[in-house]
Amino acid sequence: MDKKKILVVDDDQDLSLGLKVRLRANNYATVFAADAVSAISQAVKENPDLILLDLGLPAGDGFVVMERLDNIESLSSVPVIVMSARDPQGHRDRALGAGAKAYIQKPVDNDELLATIRNVLGETS
Repeated sequence: MDKKKILVVDDDQDLSLGLKVRLRANNYATVFAADAVSAISQAVKENPDLILLDLGLPAGDGFVVMERLDNIESLSSVPVIVMSARDPQGHRDRALGAGAKAYIQKPVDNDELLATIRNVLGETS
């Protein structure tokens, strides 16, 4: 079985490194982007199975990324899980309304994150 590819979009290098280790340990391939512009180009280039997206990004926030992905036919059906340290009250509803499949509050709980990824990808553990 091919490994599912996850694009991690976050400008926090320490978090990205931690996610890389955790995701690879759970048999996922990972690719990374640190800002909104590279998020789109990496998504086009890599065609990921799932995108983990931070809302607070340089060069445009996560909402801009979701809007652009939605306008690219080959990427519009790629599920997005939003991760954010921002106040969850309004952002959760806005992210889900913009098409995110799930919203995870930072700091990210690894077990919750893995369970959410498996659920969104339709995997059974």
